[in-house]
Amino acid sequence: MTDKLMRPAKAITKIQVLLALIVLGIGISGMLLLKYTRKAPVKVAREIVAPLVKVQVVRQQDIQMIIKGYGTVQPKVQAEVVPQVSGKIVAIHPKFKNGGFVRANQPLVTIDPRDYELAVQRTEAEVAKAEVDLDIEMAEGEVARHEWDQLNPGKEPPSTLVVHEPQIRQAQTRLEAARAELATAELNLERTRVSLPFDGRVMSETVDLGQYINVGQSIGKMYGINAVEIELPLEDEELAWFFVPSSVVSMNGKDYSNVGSEVEVHANFAGGKHIWQGKVIRATGQVDASSRLVSIVIEVKEPFKNNDSRPPLVPGMFVESHIKGKVLKGAMAVPRDVIHGKNKVWVVRNSKLHIQELKIVRMDKDYAYVVSGLEDGARIILSSLDTVTNGMRVRTEEL
Repeated sequence: MTDKLMRPAKAITKIQVLLALIVLGIGISGMLLLKYTRKAPVKVAREIVAPLVKVQVVRQQDIQMIIKGYGTVQPKVQAEVVPQVSGKIVAIHPKFKNGGFVRANQPLVTIDPRDYELAVQRTEAEVAKAEVDLDIEMAEGEVARHEWDQLNPGKEPPSTLVVHEPQIRQAQTRLEAARAELATAELNLERTRVSLPFDGRVMSETVDLGQYINVGQSIGKMYGINAVEIELPLEDEELAWFFVPSSVVSMNGKDYSNVGSEVEVHANFAGGKHIWQGKVIRATGQVDASSRLVSIVIEVKEPFKNNDSRPPLVPGMFVESHIKGKVLKGAMAVPRDVIHGKNKVWVVRNSKLHIQELKIVRMDKDYAYVVSGLEDGARIILSSLDTVTNGMRVRTEEL
């Protein structure tokens, strides 16, 4: 019974193996057929696209150098208000307060003048007495000379005392001393009205009505309003590009100092940007030991003049100064950020990139100023490239 069941199972197994071999053979045959009958793929050449760069045309022109710097406005004239006589304050100028404006020679404070008026009266009396004493001595001297000539005709007296000459000189000296005392008393009386010789603005005041002040005691500070100064630190190379007045004086005393360059002073203040006109007036005459910078001084006149609602240029303001320097003839202004290395730029000619070497005479924050190495109308590349070779093709887009 068992042998009868196993015979059909063996037959089924042989059929399955045979079918598998047939399928495998068909697969191998198909694979070989495809291998030997397929066509080779068509090769397509890839087109290499030149990089696209932005270019700018530069032209030769006469360029005025503008030297920029930053500084703080300072008073040109500043003084402490210090009395030269002592006394009690009996009057104060109504504008002698912090921020007030006072004209030149107007009394800021008035010291009680009565003691000084009495001193003037006393010294006037002393002068009058000295004048009388001199008149008496001169009259006595004339009488003594007349008597001597009558008693001793044709002879000179043995001593000048006989004709009162020493007494007259002594009286003249006392008169001169009395007049000097009077001048001092009048000067002290004048000094009871404390003032300054310039139009100014009050920075501070420390005095009240009725206060007693002493000689040399500071009662306030003022600065002049006719002009202010700005000290501008610069690299020493920049001094070659503008005019700084020298202090050269000829032998006959005539001043040959050259005129300093004009300056525009810019400041953001009171919600707007404002401009004042100034001039370079001098250099400070020394190099800063730490920064190695040289400072020049700019003067702005009439900083408080109201012009188109412009605010005053007051001390303490931080400003940017634009010095109008020399004119560079036939130069080109090349954007500084397209300079590669020290003095190279990329230019496009006939759709090809060329590395050009330049002669740069000055650089500022924005531009390099070129005097040779570029033709007028040259197209410089503004874009950055990862790899650059001289003569490589590029596509351009002009700005």
